[in-house]
Amino acid sequence: MFQEYDVIVVGAGHAGCEAAAAAANLGSKVLLVTMNMQVIAQMSCNPAMGGVAKGQIVREIDALGGYSGIVSDKSMIQFRMLNRSKGPAMWSPRTQNDRMLFAATWREMLEQTPNVDFWQEMISGLVVKDGKACGVKTAMGLEIKAKTVVLTNGTFLNGLIHIGEKQFGGGRAGEKAAHGITEQLVELGFESGRMKTGTPPRIDGRSLDYSKMERQNGDENVEGFSYKANTNPFKKGEKEQLPCWITYTNEKVHDILRTGFDKSPMFSGRIKGLGPRYCPSVEDKINRFADKDRHQIFVEPEGWNTVEIYVNGFSTSLPEDIQYKALKEVPGFENMKMFRPGYAIEYDYFPPTQLSHTLETKLIKGLYFAGQINGTTGYEEAACQGLIAGINAHLQVNDKEPFVLNRADAYIGVLIDDLINKGTEEPYRMFTSRAEYRILLRQDNADLRLTEMGYKIGLADEERWKTVQKKKNSITETIAFIKNFSVEPEAINALLNEVGTAEIRQKTKLEKILLRPQITLNMLINTVPQVKEFAQKHEKAFLDCAEIEMKYETYIEKELEMANKIARLENIKLSTTFDYFTLKALSMEARTKLDKIKPESIGQASRISGVSPADISILLVHMGR
Repeated sequence: MFQEYDVIVVGAGHAGCEAAAAAANLGSKVLLVTMNMQVIAQMSCNPAMGGVAKGQIVREIDALGGYSGIVSDKSMIQFRMLNRSKGPAMWSPRTQNDRMLFAATWREMLEQTPNVDFWQEMISGLVVKDGKACGVKTAMGLEIKAKTVVLTNGTFLNGLIHIGEKQFGGGRAGEKAAHGITEQLVELGFESGRMKTGTPPRIDGRSLDYSKMERQNGDENVEGFSYKANTNPFKKGEKEQLPCWITYTNEKVHDILRTGFDKSPMFSGRIKGLGPRYCPSVEDKINRFADKDRHQIFVEPEGWNTVEIYVNGFSTSLPEDIQYKALKEVPGFENMKMFRPGYAIEYDYFPPTQLSHTLETKLIKGLYFAGQINGTTGYEEAACQGLIAGINAHLQVNDKEPFVLNRADAYIGVLIDDLINKGTEEPYRMFTSRAEYRILLRQDNADLRLTEMGYKIGLADEERWKTVQKKKNSITETIAFIKNFSVEPEAINALLNEVGTAEIRQKTKLEKILLRPQITLNMLINTVPQVKEFAQKHEKAFLDCAEIEMKYETYIEKELEMANKIARLENIKLSTTFDYFTLKALSMEARTKLDKIKPESIGQASRISGVSPADISILLVHMGR
């Protein structure tokens, strides 16, 4: 009935979809298994992609040849570049998406991807022989053979849904949990744990009074995520973006919510797993920030052709009647009708210190984990792990060198390095503050950093590679033009006066003008005819990137220098079979951590929590360095 597949991907969420697409586009024969074909790429929580640091990840996925950026662009109903008032390292693209169109677009793209087969059923276990994953077992008793297996189970492993004092099995509202995989993996020697996440109520948008809320429009210039052409529905002016809205809780809302605290599964101890620190439930916010008399709520439409509203900022697992009463006191929600209550969900995960940088497990060869099974939260974090796992599963099948991104390459590299070296006991979310090379890892240059890598392994296509070469040439030409072009005082002083910066008295290089904090390249384009003429021959995105490279040149050079120093430590390799307990000079904590994680290099060892600089010196002495 089934052929032997190169890669079987279990789970069709964001991680599973990217894993299947990547492996298939590289040439592997892939089977994507899901319990329900109707919810492939479901946006289980908020209908949005990107945001702070997460937007950079979507751009990186796209630059490598993944699909998330394209799907997000094709299904967006609003686009915003967050943090524009801050430096470019912080700029983060975000789309509000049509939930149904997002999932439909993902499924359509997967169905049009050669080499991807589908099977609808629950997977109850793995086929493991001689320490290697050789396939999967289904709930109906079928056995499907494969050379590698990628597990992307999301919140479904022994999933338990909580609403007040009620609890029932499920991986998502209306869908059953998956059983059997955790138990088998634990039997094979894996360590497992429990985590918790939650989602807010969904509301009938026709019952809301938007006149009592603040309107939040999208950006005038809709950039989107993908570096490919023709993925942006707003560029042709065929559609107008939908607005989101902002309102706030108040003391009355908080008082009503407090009446349900005794029935809260989070406060009563019924929920054992830790929830996401940076996306707390509304009851957690009220409890932790008792001095705050209000909390912000984002009222987000779920799509073009639905009245359903996502109440971002009101995630909760309190009894449904408490949720309903409290929401009615929120400005604009006085007459609201609820489609379904919010809930919390507990699920199994596997501490990611049990993985290598390729996301292959250390215990079982050919078995990869990606997404929430590794303790992360967020679509973007899941999708990038799926991409890396899918790429590496394909490369292993074909006996090729693994594909690994380091911390100076991408936020994806930061995320995976954090997970495997530090682990996580609460849902991991990416932030710009987690990356030490933020100025290098900007959203505008993900293609310059990664597309060549994607092209070399065969994932990014020729069109992407040619676009990157064109962008590189454009940036080089722009920087050369600005450094060499001189401007007369009478051509520029009116602008300098306008922005409140010192005038020039003689002919001056344009570079010196641009490096003044108040001046932007766009101002120069609008002021100096020769600059405008030059700019008309180049794409705006390329010009923006060139401007950033010039303005932050000193900082970029410092980060590159630091990255190169660290890279030298990465080149000092360690044996993964070495017994660290024989080095008595190491601290006991270092011996324990190093023995558990088995780092592949001195660089990796230096990033393990509990391994001090003194311990690294001892390792270097031991190696004769």
